[in-house]
Amino acid sequence: MGATVPARKNRLNSIDMLRGVVLVIMALDHVRDMVTHPLSSDYSAAIDFAGSAGALFFTRWITHFCAPTFVLLAGVSAFLYGATRQRSTGEIARFLASRGVWLVFIELTVVAFAWSFNLHSIPFLQVIWAIGWSMIALFALVWLPRSVIASIGMVMIVAHNGLDGFQPPPSEASPLWMLLHIPGTLTVGGTPVALIIYPLIPWIGVMALGYAIGPYFVGPNPERPKRLLITGAVLLLSFLLLRLTNLYGDPTVWAVQQTSTATIISFLNVTKYPVSLQFLLMTLGPSLMLLGWCERFTGRAAAILVTIGRVSFFYYVLHLYLIHAIGVSIGIYQGFALHEMAVSFLEIPTKFGLSLGGVYIVWVVTVVAMYPACAWFAGVKARRRDWWLSYL
Repeated sequence: MGATVPARKNRLNSIDMLRGVVLVIMALDHVRDMVTHPLSSDYSAAIDFAGSAGALFFTRWITHFCAPTFVLLAGVSAFLYGATRQRSTGEIARFLASRGVWLVFIELTVVAFAWSFNLHSIPFLQVIWAIGWSMIALFALVWLPRSVIASIGMVMIVAHNGLDGFQPPPSEASPLWMLLHIPGTLTVGGTPVALIIYPLIPWIGVMALGYAIGPYFVGPNPERPKRLLITGAVLLLSFLLLRLTNLYGDPTVWAVQQTSTATIISFLNVTKYPVSLQFLLMTLGPSLMLLGWCERFTGRAAAILVTIGRVSFFYYVLHLYLIHAIGVSIGIYQGFALHEMAVSFLEIPTKFGLSLGGVYIVWVVTVVAMYPACAWFAGVKARRRDWWLSYL
């Protein structure tokens, strides 16, 4: 099976390539979730500065780049959806609304079941949920001038940490605040109905910013890699300045620890839930720099990543089912009953799981196993123009 799939006209390979990189790394995080126990001593040591499991911390840390990059590129792709075929604002808005609703539905059903293999477990509202609602928000924003969209996006990203100290009194407004800014368990009549992991305010901002920078990705532009490198470097330097001074942008301050490794962990241990300004600067800066480099990267490895990136939704859903099936199989091999494993990763037996080395082995197996399916589906999307394929 060949590594390349002919690109559609006007399709920018670098975006698909970076998306492919993100999806491959994302699989590592999901393997870690599903083949180790999240409350094991090794996992706890990863965030315990006195512990010795720095490798587990950095395994988790490298995957932090995935969600911000994924959401930013979704915003860029939304702009390119309209620009490359000269679609009207109304057509773009309708696509964003319909796709956003579709993604929210998929998160609540297909993705929720992939995480638990249990119809009775509450859904975890994560990145697909955030992308779906961000597209619905962008449906309203696309009617505004691009400069206004960019300004709104930047304000949402930069200013939302100013809300960290605010906690509304328990009331009917509390669920809304949870959806927008503070993660937690959403209840109805005292019954848990969902675990909100990705509050929406900063993610809508990232999506809006991605849409606003979309014109920079239209057509050949020899200056684009340089601009991406400079922009990414500015974001990264901004993160270093804010983090070194503990000035603003993250509720968790860093401090010098007893060892250099622990100090580095303290410095890099920024807040993901809800995603902080420092977290976004730390991740989006290097991602933009890598995107510029992707424009010049060619060869078989590049073609494989492009292929995976072109079928991101297909890959995301399928890899969750594959990883969870592997996790259940490992659990049964270790002596656990099927009903003990057909639960969310937060409910699996405490003695279940592989070592970190085992996590990396399962990760490699997962990515290798996923590629043939991705190549097949990328071929289908390249050959056919059915409307429903744009939703997969």
